[in-house]
Amino acid sequence: MAAIPFTGDNVQVNEEDFVDPEPVPVKPPSPKGRGSGENPPNRFAAYSFEPDAAEHDPLEPEPKTEFFLDQSRSIISHNQSPDVPFDASINVYRGCEHGCSYCYARPYHEYLGFSLGLDFETKILIKEDAPELLRRALASKTWKPQVLGISGVTDPYQPVERRLGITRRCLQVLAEFRNPVAVITKNRLIVRDRDILADLATHQAASAMLSIPTLDPELAAKMEPRASTPAQRLKAIQELRSAGIPAGVMIAPVIPGMSEHEIPRILKAAAEAGAVQAGYTVLRLSPGVEEVFVSWLQEHFPGHEGKVLRKLEKLRDGKRHDSDFRYRMLGRGIHAQQIHALFQIGCTQTGLDKRPAPLSIRAFRRPQAGGPWLPGFEI
Repeated sequence: MAAIPFTGDNVQVNEEDFVDPEPVPVKPPSPKGRGSGENPPNRFAAYSFEPDAAEHDPLEPEPKTEFFLDQSRSIISHNQSPDVPFDASINVYRGCEHGCSYCYARPYHEYLGFSLGLDFETKILIKEDAPELLRRALASKTWKPQVLGISGVTDPYQPVERRLGITRRCLQVLAEFRNPVAVITKNRLIVRDRDILADLATHQAASAMLSIPTLDPELAAKMEPRASTPAQRLKAIQELRSAGIPAGVMIAPVIPGMSEHEIPRILKAAAEAGAVQAGYTVLRLSPGVEEVFVSWLQEHFPGHEGKVLRKLEKLRDGKRHDSDFRYRMLGRGIHAQQIHALFQIGCTQTGLDKRPAPLSIRAFRRPQAGGPWLPGFEI
């Protein structure tokens, strides 16, 4: 029987008021090392598979990661988003084993016929010939030298990269052409490629950002289960800077009601590691991602989801997602201004308000047919 709350002398109570309610179904925990424990139906598919929860076997093996070849015949993607700092990017993987519960890239998996839930983390498409496609694109006379982002969508250094080395081979191509590149990742595996990035950096053609939304290792393990620990990412910044590579920190995403108070600490830790720049974005729950993230909140922080979602709605004019380019990354309103002020003050105190020199295309070169390299590209 439920505990009976205190009542005043004049309050009449009925015995049935204190009968235990129907038991609430408990969602099984996410498979070990996964950000999502379920596969929401694909919004664009006519049919979906729903396993019978009553027949769930707790001893059933956890889903293993599967890899598929991506048959794309081009590798450089272009965007016209005014809030994205580069116009062209490379994504060598589709899906991401890091499993971040909030990842805005999850809906892309639905266009491939998968779910944006567990499928996004366990069914990874690989662009095996990405380096060859990149070399062909850069060698074309139609290529206009510009900064390439790696990656604009999924992480270029997720676990399988250690074995396949596709991102490394793409960087080698970029170094051949001396085409500038900006890399962002949550994995310290980027340190493996510091030799290539350092070579590009001598031509002012490389920069790196480590994404660190929290310094709490327990929170990070739940939120980004297969990414490097926050401490390892800080160490990566230090090692990249020691190699002469401009490296910084991206606090992405700031989760209102959960991690915004960490902004000053993250900036201080990054600055102590040698970071030369910083940025941030605020959590945005696009259609489909909202379901995964809310389910994650309910599993790991039951009873706390209301606070997070209410604060998020204050940043989105009452909504949880805002597609307006002016506000989708940073939010709007008083709370958004407070987060921005906290970030700006932290940057000023740590010296991260000073931006490094922008990446340059001056050293770009293109091989002549059957001959030597053409001289550097002049702007």
